[in-house]
Amino acid sequence: MPNNTILIVDDQYSGREVLRGLLTGQGYQLVFAASGEEALRIARQSIPDVILLDVMMPGMDGFEVCERVRTDPKLAQVPILLVTALDDRDSRLRGIQAGADDFISKPFDQHELRARVQTIVNLNRYRRLHTERAKFEWLVDKANFGHLILNDADQIVYANVQARRYLEIPLEAELPTDPFPQLVTKLYNCEPQSLWEQWPNMEGDVPAYLVRPASDNSESLWLHVQQLAMSLDATEKYLINLQDVTEDMSVKRLMWTFHAQIGHKLRTPVMLISGSLDMLNADKEQLGDDHKTLVSSAYKNALRLQSEIQDVLQYLDTSHIAVSGGEMCDLNKLIELVDTIKTDLQLKSIGFNFDENLIQTNPVLPLSPGATEIVLQEILENSLKFHPQQAPSIELKISRRDSQIRIQVLDDGLSLQPEQLTKIWAPYYQVERYFTGQVNGMGLGLASVASLVWDVGGACQAFNRADGPGLVIELVLPIRELL
Repeated sequence: MPNNTILIVDDQYSGREVLRGLLTGQGYQLVFAASGEEALRIARQSIPDVILLDVMMPGMDGFEVCERVRTDPKLAQVPILLVTALDDRDSRLRGIQAGADDFISKPFDQHELRARVQTIVNLNRYRRLHTERAKFEWLVDKANFGHLILNDADQIVYANVQARRYLEIPLEAELPTDPFPQLVTKLYNCEPQSLWEQWPNMEGDVPAYLVRPASDNSESLWLHVQQLAMSLDATEKYLINLQDVTEDMSVKRLMWTFHAQIGHKLRTPVMLISGSLDMLNADKEQLGDDHKTLVSSAYKNALRLQSEIQDVLQYLDTSHIAVSGGEMCDLNKLIELVDTIKTDLQLKSIGFNFDENLIQTNPVLPLSPGATEIVLQEILENSLKFHPQQAPSIELKISRRDSQIRIQVLDDGLSLQPEQLTKIWAPYYQVERYFTGQVNGMGLGLASVASLVWDVGGACQAFNRADGPGLVIELVLPIRELL
């Protein structure tokens, strides 16, 4: 931190040297001026922390210098200590009127001078800190982001206006004493849950969200949560930033019309190419060796292109189809969709495990049939893709607890590392490169699943099977109450 600068103004060389001797070695940077004009010029260049100003000077005296300093926008806040041999009441009154902050009389008392200067330096530093803090608080309160400061007990010690709005804390109310993770769960779903379970160590590439699900009366609200460790000070441990990313999440909906058109323009020609190459590939034994190789390669890459286009368009479209047309998917429809997907993917075995009363009550999910199909398609397709022999044995468990329905998809394929289990819900994260070195598809499948499930107030997690190799994908969805 730079030393405080003190400007000493005295027309007498001896006066300047006396002050130099008294203040040298006190941690100040000393600069000198021999006249009022020189003092103003140096002050504008260096912006001192304190001016020690002699009153009795020829030409421009100390009172006039003081007045000019106070009318200069750059210097108006600089403290001035008038140095005078005058001890009469009128001189002090004139100094106050000119804008002086304090006075000290000649001859100097060494201890008094140093104490006066140190006090003014400290007060000026506190004033600047207070001003900067006021500016900071004004800017933060006007920001569109929510800002919080937490102590080492995760309690909020500061919340700007926007953060209070997000957390439904009245502007004039006392800050709640609940720890931040407990406070937000009263208003939002913390997603992904596996990341929030690591609080406060939520570092890494996976974004953390607070999600208020859509309801009949309001749209969903998505807050992106960022965390910064401030210091080892227990009173101010973490800075939390809350950013409303609802609009970003809704961009997919706004782009629906475009995607519907461009999707058709992309899908149709690729499907025609794939179909034509499929026919050639079926009859390739009639071709020469070189042509057989070319046809096989073209067919394989056409299928890959078709899959990647489907992944991208599907991911962009998921927000629109979550509740498209208001139609909801019930349990019977879900079973039909599983059978259809099983046939499409040529899966050999899918076992069903339901609670007995579920078939009779036929609960309704908060997803449209189209969204439900995407969710199941992605999960089952992953089970197929990551199975060592591409022949998984899959079990679908569905159970109900209060107003929620739990769907578990169990396979007997590969198990994942803890880091991979956390990241598989992030867009463009590709697990397969860790096993095969290949990047098949765009890595958007489970991100689409998470986007759909979180937006309707559900939760999703992945964990390894305890009874052998394989993965369990678990979705917990609120049961839709139909009016």
